[in-house]
Formats: sequence, C-alpha cells, structure tokens
Amino acid sequence: MEYKSTFNSKLIYVFSINDDAHKDCLKIGGATYYGNEDNLLPNCNELKEAANKRISQYTQTAGIQYELLYTEKIDLGKDGKLHSFSDSEIHQVLLRSGIKRKIFDTVNKANEWFFADLKTVQNAIKAVKEGRKSLNQNEITNDKNPIVFRPEQLDAIEITKKQFKKNKKMLWNAKMRFGKTLSALQVVKDLNYSKTLILTHRPVVDKGWFEDFGKIFYDSEKFIYGSKKQGEAFSSIKELEKKGKNFIYFASMQDLRGSEKARGKFLKNDEIFDTEWDLIIVDEAHEGTTTELGKKVLTALIKIETKVLELSGTPFNLLSNYKEEDIYTWDYVMEQKAKKDWDEIHFGDPNPYASLPRMNIYTYNLGKLIEKYKDAELAFNFKEFFRVNKDGKFIYEKDVISLLNLLCKKDEDSLYPFSTKEFQNNFRHTLWMVPGVREAKALSELLKNHQIFSAFNIANVAGDGDEEKSINDALKLVENAITNEPHNCYSITLSCGRLTTGVSVPAWTAVFMLSGSQNTSASSYMQTIFRVQTPATINGRIKEECFVFDFAPDRTLKVIAEAIKISTKAGKSNSDDTKIIGDFLNFCPIISIDGSKMLEYKAEEMLTQLKKVYIDRVIRNGFEDTYLYNNNQLMKLGELDLKEFERLKKIIGSTKAMPKSNDIDLNKQGFTDEEYEQAENAKKNNKGKDKDKLSDADKKSLKDMEEKKKNRDAAISILRGISIRMPLLLYGADVNNENEEITIENFTNLVDDNSWSEFMPKDVTKDEFINFK
Repeated sequence: MEYKSTFNSKLIYVFSINDDAHKDCLKIGGATYYGNEDNLLPNCNELKEAANKRISQYTQTAGIQYELLYTEKIDLGKDGKLHSFSDSEIHQVLLRSGIKRKIFDTVNKANEWFFADLKTVQNAIKAVKEGRKSLNQNEITNDKNPIVFRPEQLDAIEITKKQFKKNKKMLWNAKMRFGKTLSALQVVKDLNYSKTLILTHRPVVDKGWFEDFGKIFYDSEKFIYGSKKQGEAFSSIKELEKKGKNFIYFASMQDLRGSEKARGKFLKNDEIFDTEWDLIIVDEAHEGTTTELGKKVLTALIKIETKVLELSGTPFNLLSNYKEEDIYTWDYVMEQKAKKDWDEIHFGDPNPYASLPRMNIYTYNLGKLIEKYKDAELAFNFKEFFRVNKDGKFIYEKDVISLLNLLCKKDEDSLYPFSTKEFQNNFRHTLWMVPGVREAKALSELLKNHQIFSAFNIANVAGDGDEEKSINDALKLVENAITNEPHNCYSITLSCGRLTTGVSVPAWTAVFMLSGSQNTSASSYMQTIFRVQTPATINGRIKEECFVFDFAPDRTLKVIAEAIKISTKAGKSNSDDTKIIGDFLNFCPIISIDGSKMLEYKAEEMLTQLKKVYIDRVIRNGFEDTYLYNNNQLMKLGELDLKEFERLKKIIGSTKAMPKSNDIDLNKQGFTDEEYEQAENAKKNNKGKDKDKLSDADKKSLKDMEEKKKNRDAAISILRGISIRMPLLLYGADVNNENEEITIENFTNLVDDNSWSEFMPKDVTKDEFINFK
C-alpha cells in the first residue's frame, strides 16, 4: 500500500466521432495525468494514454468509435511558470468568440461539443494560457472567407466614407435584410477607427454584431470586440485601451440612459461617456433615440470629432433630421428591381439577390364578414373582437372560433390560407400578431383545441417588456416549435410586438395581422411584415415568395402608401407618386379578397390613401410638415418668384413668432423642367462615384441642384411663417356642412376677415395667400 499523490497535472483532450450526430464538431474535455514528468510535449504517448483512459470511461459501454485528435498538458503558461486551468475556461473562450456549442437532445450527454476545427481549439488553449477571454478573429479558422458585398452595399460604404470627410452624420435608410451590420463594420475597418461604439435599443443583437465582426475582421489582429457577453470581457474601457488595439464596444440604450451623465439616477457607465469615440453606430435608430432620454444619451456621448452612423429599415421619424445627401436609401423596390435586372445585365453570374423572396399582401375585409366589431372609423376593432374576461376567456369566443374556421374554409374564390393541404404546407410556419398578452394566451388555447390548428406547434411569445433574456427565451421558444426539421412540422408564433425587430426566423413564410388600428405606425407595420422576407433554404428548397394576410384593408393601404412615399427621397414632383406606388405594386402585389371577388389594387387607388396620409401628417405636425409644400415647383423658382419670396420674407421676418428665415439668393434661379430631369439623372447615374470621375456636364448639374435646394429650403422656411397659422384659422372657417371639404383653393373664402387679421402676420392678406398658394 502507498499514499496517492496529493497533486496531479491536468490535460486537455480533443476528439471527434465520425457520425451524422457529431458532424463538424469536436469534444473538448479534461483528464488527470498521474505521472511525474513535467515537460511532456503535446500528443505524446503518456498524454494520449491518460486521455484514452478517461474517454473510454464514458464511450466504451455505448460502443462509440472516436478519434483522439489532440492532447496537451495545461499547467504551463507563456511565462514558463506553472498555471493550472480547466477545460471549462477553454469552453468560455470559444463561446465568447462566437463559436457555437453543440447541444444534444439526450440529457445524459455533456455539453462539451463545439462547432470548431482543431486549429481553432488549439488557439483557444493558447488564449487561456495568455490570459485572454476571447480569440482574435484571425484565430478562428472555420468558414472564414472575405465577404462579397453586393453593389448597393459597396455604394453605402463608399458614400459614407466620403461623407465622413466633410460631415459628421449619416443615415442608412436601408430595408431589412440589406446587411447593415456587415456594411457598417466594413466602414469601421476601411477608416481604421480606433474607438467605435455600437448603440442599440435591442441588447439581444449583441450576438449578431459579434458574429458579423468575425466575418469582417477575420483576417485582422488590429481590432477587438468588447461587450458584457461577447468578445473581450468588459470591466472598463481602460482595460480595452490597454490592449493597444482598435476596439469596437457594444452598449445598450436602456443601460446608458439610467446613467448620471445622461441625467439618469445611477452612477455608472462614466467611462463610456468620457471616451472620445471616433464613430457611434446607432442600430435600429428609429427606436429609443428620439425620446428625451435617448437624446440626452446621444448628446452626452457625441464629442467634437465623433461621427454618427444611424441604421434603420424604417427611419420615418428621423428623415427630417438629415439633408438628402446625408441619407443613403435602399428600399424593397430597389432590391427587387436589382434581383429582376441582374440576369439580364450579368448573364451567367450568380444572382446575389436570388435568396430575397418577393412579398405578397392579401387583405380580407373582416369588417364586412363580422360587422359588429367596426369602430367609429369603420375599421375593424381587433381589440374589442379579441377582448377577454377576468378568467382569461374570450368574451366573443364563438366569433373568434368562427374566424379560425374561416381561415380553414374551403372556398375556391376566397383562397383562405389554411383551406387546403397544399396551402397549409405553404404556410407551415407563420407569425400571428394579436392585440395583447392575455389575448395571445386565450388564442393559444383555442388553437390547441381546433380541428386543424391542433396539429400546429404553438409558440406564444407575447409578453411585457423587451429585456434581453425575454427576447432570447422567446426566440428559443419559436425555434423549438419549428424544430430542426421545419419541413416535417407546422407552427404558429403568437406575438403582440416581440420578435418584430432585428430578429430573423427563416422558416416563417407569412404574417397574419390581427391587431392594430387605423393609427398603426408605418414603421412598426413594415418592421413586422418584413420578418417573413428572411431568406431560407429548407430541405433543399428555396423560399421565393412570402405573404402578409391583413384583415383591415383600409389600414393596410394607408400604411403601405405612407411607407412607400416616405421611404423615397424628398424633392420629387407629385406626378411621380403614381410611378412610385406602381413600382411597389409591381414587386409586391396587394390583393383584396372581398366575398367571392379577388381584386388587385392599382396605383390610382393607393393615391387616394396617400392623400389621407399627407393630410394626417400635416395635421399631426402642426402644418410644419414638408409634405405641405410642392418641392418640385420650389426647385424651379424663376427671377420674379424669387423676388416675391424675398418680399414675403421681409413681411414674415418682422414677426416675433417666427425664427429667422434662410436667405434667398436672387442670382440662383430655378431649373427648367428639362434641367431638373438632367440633374436627377446625373445624381442617379453617378451615385457613389468620385467627383473627379464625373463629366463636366454632370458636375455642373449636381452643383446646380445643390444651389437650387438652398433656395427651396429658404422658400419653405418663409412659407412656414404662414402655414403654422393655418390650424388657428381653421377654427374661423365658415363650414355649413360637415361633409364640405376645406381645400387650399377655397381656404380664403371660408375664413372670416376678423380671424384672418388676428392670426395671420400683418400684411399677409388673403390676396398674398392666393399669390403663394
């Protein structure tokens, strides 16, 4: 008998199993080496013997054939001193570096398997020895190839780099699936920024940013990524600075706005606010940045030299903050047109847009089918229809069941989406938007007991708040419902807002809009419906079409018309509206199913809705909205027009209520129709080009456009002195019939003289108004 050694060495082993379940992944485990030799080389016989002994303990009984790939003692650091650590530390380095863990279904198998090659694992061991928390991206050797950017992504990158030489701010008005994350990181790489902050209202996207960081910086040791959960572990910005490398740090708006330096209540994040950031990238910038708290955070972060790049697929609330040249736009129509034109222009080359499905919108007038739930605006009242009692049951349960039955009703004319087996297969995995949390829970119960929908896995992700943990749990719930074999099952995701921004679920092929009202914002609506456009290849088949089913047609048309128009750039004539909407309908048909009739909406019908949008916007913004003015005509002001505006400016400028108007340049007369068209073509054809590569004619056209825009903007600032008084004058309008329309033409006739003289600036007579109307 003898005493066992009180201290023993540890070793790391790596092995693979050659079967489908373990394909493309490796097991990283730890074992004990009981010998006394200190200087054992990796993969020596002694270490292999110790590793095999440990592995056999849990593989032999199952008859598993494995291949031992690597062994190494783990008690020798880079300084030559002994440092012991465990295999779990290597696991953490891999996880923080974006390497995914392989999770097996059976509970008895350890989660020590990772989707990595041997070289990457060896680099992780080296990182632990060096005291690093993550790998450099060039140390991850699996699937690392240069990103091949599409033409519009290259445009955005190059235009932004040029803009940052003269301006501090840039907005990417780029649709979902554009690749904003990858493209923005390429800007950071190309401009070699030393300190970049990524700011978002959605903390859950940290993981996606880090994965894309790896795709861009895989070949560079100059950049590191830091956040609380990915890349280098964060205890202070100074810690990252000590690395001596350029760094990108990820932070959430929710965390920062509670800080004292942003006038919050908590003493935290001082180092983030004190850092001289070269660039701040604001992700999903339409969320949380226009509130008072959001503005305070950005004001505290932005220093004199800081550049700001805002990213959004629906920046409708941000566009007025930017000049046209500081906005890069890429919308759905541009994408689908590029997809259509590619094969004609690039014969035989792979189409980079092929994986981006076409959208289709189908509307059902639920108000006609179930009339008692119309609200005051004659729109369908989803909130009332789905109202639940204190026991969590639908008050109108029979009607809700009737709706579910209707969706499955076999009707050749109405094409209800779940009416045939073929349709059900087409819509295997769908997202249903409902009014609230309690409504989602009640609907989940009905679906589980329905004759058709009981065959569907129901993922109810409705809930309050947008905490990161909740969003992660919600996405996991959806992924579990869809399973690893989406072609062999069915699922319905119920949501009242969660997973509608910044989340990709490839298997979704349709979204059902069973919530909202006439006042649904275009931003939230478009964010939601474009969830289903996520590219997907399932069981060897590519998703080429995706669908939206909306049960409030008026709301659909109003929101789509607003989104189409707002997302296109300012400065277009009203006559372009028909073409803009026509182009959209060409690539995203909107089909109305009304009883046995199926009608495809035309551009002219959508223009009626667009008119309502303009009216709503102008009223909502207190008659200060740019849609009140004819931008096209204001680009064509002649000498007499400019003199008239200069005269009006003197009248408006004499009032205390009005801020100083911009100056009119009498020497810069407006375009003729032909010149305006030439300038528009020059701008379109030379987008992204260096100025020295432009023809002399195009240079002149583009310079002239900039000058005309200054006069246009000055004219609008002058007209605003009149327009902001119009709401007050409306109260003085003599309208005998509630159906009588007030127009720009009859406005002066309907307003009494006393009201006019009281509210309009002195000397802005009714005749003056008619002159400028």
